[in-house]
Amino acid sequence: MPAAAALDVFHRHGGRIAAARAAFPDAPQPWLDLSTGINPRPFPARPPSLAERARLPDPEAVQALETLAAGVFGAPAERVCAVPGTDVAIRLLPRLLGVARVAIAAQTYGGHAESWRAAGAEIVRTTDDAEAWVVVNPNNPDGAITAPDALRRSAETRWTLFDEAFVEMAPHASLAAEAGGRLVVLRSFGKFYGLPGVRLGFVIADPELIAAMRAMLGDWPIAAGALAAGLEAYADRGWAQRTRRRLARDAAKLDRTLAAAGLAPAGGTDLFRLVEAPAATRIFERLAQAGVLCRPFVGTSRLRFGLPGRPADFHRLSAALGGLA
Repeated sequence: MPAAAALDVFHRHGGRIAAARAAFPDAPQPWLDLSTGINPRPFPARPPSLAERARLPDPEAVQALETLAAGVFGAPAERVCAVPGTDVAIRLLPRLLGVARVAIAAQTYGGHAESWRAAGAEIVRTTDDAEAWVVVNPNNPDGAITAPDALRRSAETRWTLFDEAFVEMAPHASLAAEAGGRLVVLRSFGKFYGLPGVRLGFVIADPELIAAMRAMLGDWPIAAGALAAGLEAYADRGWAQRTRRRLARDAAKLDRTLAAAGLAPAGGTDLFRLVEAPAATRIFERLAQAGVLCRPFVGTSRLRFGLPGRPADFHRLSAALGGLA
């Protein structure tokens, strides 16, 4: 069984298969990775051609992608900037905004707090006297949704950074169409479309902030693979509609699988489920010994489960959970 320090590796980020192999060398292969909130059945994007990879990405093509994505988000195209993954924007925005006190919830994406601390800001838990407020909507890992009206009011007096990484699961919560002024919205491509490796995301903000972001990113902000995948995926509205319906069915199936093991969902979205379990560490280790990786949260009784992608994956999870109830 891994020591507490090893468990902390899995607490910080999902998708740590190499670390899982090292901590559980006798686990059966291949691993079933349920530690992320990523669509396990990705959009079937074509790979970039050799010609596309052999030249620098065309600025007009990047602009076309931003315009296409803006239409999907319901935002003005001049307020949308493509970035090589939203993590890059999370690292750059604190340096662009330059505020001293930032309100961030204790249980959400750790990268937000890390980035603001690195920029010299103090992290606080309430918005009292905070110059900026960072909200993930729906939140990770509990899926909680902050009322859009609260964010609108916040943006009247402070920078309000709205991370919509999972908003495809709750489109009604999006404020992308209203981004501007002090309201900044982040959109992720990799989670819903199941292609995190292409590293594509978007900042939606006031044109002045967008110009500053582009100046920091340089002339070629995204690679050929991200450009090709984004142009194809955002044009296919039918795939998105079918995928939302399929994810809802699979999330309900995951609920039944977890319930059969005595694990009741305590939150989540249609891409992941959070459970509360007093024996969370033991369950995590038992699953890992069976080659199934979920997401633990050190110091809590919480576990997060991403969606299995195939019937065989549901069966493997059910078998690994057998005997817990």
